[in-house]
Amino acid sequence: RVELREIGTTVLGRPMLLLIISSEENLRRLEHFRGISEQLARARIDENTARELASEGKSITWIDGGLHATEVAHAQMTPLLAHKVATEETAEMQRIRDNTIMLLMPVMNPDGLDIVASWYKRNLGTPFETTGPPWLYHHYIGHDNNRDWFMNNMPESQAVTQVLYNEWYPQIVYNHHQTGPTWTRIFLPPFASPVNPKIHPAITTGVNIVGSAMANRYAIKKMPGVVSNVSFSMWWNGGMRTVPYFHNMIGILTETSHATASPRFFDPDSIPKTVAGGFPTTGTDIFYPYPWLGGESHLSDPIRYMITGSMAVLRVATDLREQWLYNIYRMGRDAIESSSDSTFAYVIPPDQWNSGEEHNLVNVLRIGGVEVERATRSFSAGEKEYPADSYVIYAAQAFRPYLTDLLEKQEYPDRRSTPDGPPDPPYDLAGWTLPMQMGVRVDRIATSFDASTAPMQDAAMPTSGMVNGQGRYGYLLSHRSNSSVLATNRLLRDGETVQWIRDSLVVGSMTYDSGTYIIKTNGSRTRDRIQALSDELGLDFQAIQTEPEVPVSELEPPRIGLYKSWQSNMDEGWTRWVLENYGFEPDTLHDADIRSADLSRYDAIILPHQSASGILNGHAVGTMPDEYVGGMGLEGAVALKQYVQLGGSVVALDGATDFVIQQFGLPVANAVSGLSSRSFFIPGSLVRMSVDPKNELGYGMENEVAAVFSRSRAFRTVYLSGKREGGRETVPAAPAPPVENIASYAKEDILMSGWALGEEDNLAGKSAMMRVRVGSGNVVLFGFRPQFRGQSRATYKLLFNALQAATIHR
Repeated sequence: RVELREIGTTVLGRPMLLLIISSEENLRRLEHFRGISEQLARARIDENTARELASEGKSITWIDGGLHATEVAHAQMTPLLAHKVATEETAEMQRIRDNTIMLLMPVMNPDGLDIVASWYKRNLGTPFETTGPPWLYHHYIGHDNNRDWFMNNMPESQAVTQVLYNEWYPQIVYNHHQTGPTWTRIFLPPFASPVNPKIHPAITTGVNIVGSAMANRYAIKKMPGVVSNVSFSMWWNGGMRTVPYFHNMIGILTETSHATASPRFFDPDSIPKTVAGGFPTTGTDIFYPYPWLGGESHLSDPIRYMITGSMAVLRVATDLREQWLYNIYRMGRDAIESSSDSTFAYVIPPDQWNSGEEHNLVNVLRIGGVEVERATRSFSAGEKEYPADSYVIYAAQAFRPYLTDLLEKQEYPDRRSTPDGPPDPPYDLAGWTLPMQMGVRVDRIATSFDASTAPMQDAAMPTSGMVNGQGRYGYLLSHRSNSSVLATNRLLRDGETVQWIRDSLVVGSMTYDSGTYIIKTNGSRTRDRIQALSDELGLDFQAIQTEPEVPVSELEPPRIGLYKSWQSNMDEGWTRWVLENYGFEPDTLHDADIRSADLSRYDAIILPHQSASGILNGHAVGTMPDEYVGGMGLEGAVALKQYVQLGGSVVALDGATDFVIQQFGLPVANAVSGLSSRSFFIPGSLVRMSVDPKNELGYGMENEVAAVFSRSRAFRTVYLSGKREGGRETVPAAPAPPVENIASYAKEDILMSGWALGEEDNLAGKSAMMRVRVGSGNVVLFGFRPQFRGQSRATYKLLFNALQAATIHR
């Protein structure tokens, strides 16, 4: 009744295990039932065939635990659930096994499980027993492993996504989490508004059906404390339970209370009048009809609630088996036949500014189950000519909601409790459009066209680049591609000489922009290295025979320090992941390193997004073991400033800019600090930004890009303007601040995707990225996160440039 499969490995090399549990007969015909599920989900069959397959097929239900490792109960529950479903001989369980195939992922994050369990055992019996570890419980991204489900940057996400959207196509996906609102036992659907209009309405109503079946089972089993309609919405695309919506699958998330192995007592005499933001504890609310009244709470309680919730999902999957199977087909057919938008296809041409990102975008779509084709000959579409090798994505496919949601802009509704009240923030993000974030030109074609295409079978990879000629002096490499940074970092590590040209250069019929790389010929191995990089990364190199008559700057291998607070910081992890993927080799710097290490060995030190207080003060004394309390402190701030004054570079991202501005006394202020959300509010959207590509920190950039603004920052300079009395200056003006503006938010038409309030009045024209001179060094201030969740690839180069430029100025 049980089959065990390894579906991949984690970042740290642990196996990812999947259990398939059903009846003996079903397991003998497993591939047959998987094929039925695929045919129905892809919806390329006719109605009669679909009806027959829905009658014959088995409901496929996915259940997982252990994604967020500090939510300790669900990874302990899943083995018990597996044993129960496989061995119990009740009539209900036999019916479930006969009609349902359960895909059970016992531990989604096995690395994190070991990290959290080790920390708990280490602190058991101490005041810190219920604390979380002071480092990320996923090697790179911690809690954001549930923010990676359309980019699939991490191997864990990739492995699970492959099973869900390219192999098994479950009709129901149940993602266990903790913790529920205080003084409740579990949160479950229905979810809160808004719902993304690209999601089929049968998904929304189907989620409600499953949620109601769960609530009913809890009520019958006298298990109180079930609450619904709290905070979690159905708008955002990118979470483990939300991405299924856009694949016509029922996504279920529950948040079960008591996320610790330690017991706790809730005094019944202290029960509040309301819970979860306003639900009365009198049993009079439709979404909280059976209140929990407190008492002892143990690890066994969330495990019991999770098993009961899982059983309710398996039961409704069984009872409505044929309905779920047919419905996923019907929703797929509706997507194929959709006339609600005028899109026939999307075309991604190969001539991209940031070459290589078009392949990355296609791979994001393909691993998410989107059908992509490649043109075998040139063709015409929408009054344009496209060459062979253009990607063609026809909109008429079952996962059209997923396709259009990732490629089109989001328009989040303006939601407030009262007409003039503050905005109700969205769950996670309001906008995420991938062509904008990745800097890829995608043309939406409204009218039908004919093209000779072939389905993509393998990953989209760059075609081999070209090394044009034998360079007696060296080779030119455009700065436009992100891959050019990876190539030059590798060349620098290999001992090659790499330069930036500081003005445009014409070679033959080609004009090379400011910031183009020169790789000087240094023996016969130079061309061999360049040829290998050209073949691997699809980069074009142009040979030059004489030294170009333009000013140049010589680069060095970047020596990077990356600050890592003992307050586990996901942005630090994302930054580390991005840097390592592009050939940087950052050293980790903890608070004590900042205070006492020889910082002069670093060309640049990065402060990831974190609050100024978090950087300065860290964990308060008494809240963590002594070795993990406190932050950088004033001593660290002084050391960091001295490092800059002596020639170093500090690169501060988003929230960390507050710390640098305050501690270094920079002549800069956050122009949107302190504004009421009634007048200015951008909760996670894409905004338009202008970049100066002639500045070395803007090399390789387009003039206009999308920046991720998630309660982020905008800068203005601050300095004395002087004072005059009787025609003479009595107080001299301060010298102009030593500030360069690298990028600015647009002056108009600022919002590109998502939701913004007050952006025209408060953001327009303000600086988004500055470089400020401090002594012999400089500070680079990013008002946004250029590497946000590994998604905003169009702004990566702004970070990379700051790091490579630091080697020049050192």
